[in-house]
Amino acid sequence: MMITICIGSSCHLKGAREVVEGIQQQVAERKLEDRISLTGAFCMGNCVRGVSVKIDDELFSVKPDTVQTFFENEVMSRL
Repeated sequence: MMITICIGSSCHLKGAREVVEGIQQQVAERKLEDRISLTGAFCMGNCVRGVSVKIDDELFSVKPDTVQTFFENEVMSRL
């Protein structure tokens, strides 16, 4: 699975760094490094609600305080 996190200026201001760190932590805690690839991208065109995060080709908006819920609901359900 490929997870792409926007690190563009708008998403950076919305907490992209915290989202990246939160997803990295979830991957490490669950020992999923061999099943999930993380990458960064600049503007994904969906800056309104939060940090843009893609799982494969599906786009989501994630906030630093919703990373764990996002991971459990969206990432784990696809593995």
